[in-house]
Amino acid sequence: MPKITYVNPDGSQTDIELKTGWTVMQGATLNGIDGIEGECGGSCSCATCHVYVDEAWASKLPAMAEAEDEMLDCAESERKGNSRLSCQIKMSEELDGLVVYLPEKQ
Repeated sequence: MPKITYVNPDGSQTDIELKTGWTVMQGATLNGIDGIEGECGGSCSCATCHVYVDEAWASKLPAMAEAEDEMLDCAESERKGNSRLSCQIKMSEELDGLVVYLPEKQ
């Protein structure tokens, strides 16, 4: 299974294995990772699963859909060039080792 690292604002991190096809948000919520709320359950209709994707991985992700782009404008924390909604990132073997940073607030 691919591995993902969630990095908290204080620098602490949690590494988990996540089934292929599951989203980064699902990995966080199922493993009790604070900082990703996922209020809409992964339907891309809130911005409470906002993450910053490590720059080394940003170009390896699929292109952002218009709905995700628009929803990120509503994110509580600052939107950056590497901002993504974790409900829209599906894990694959190609993303093994992915690193995401959690914002200060959702």
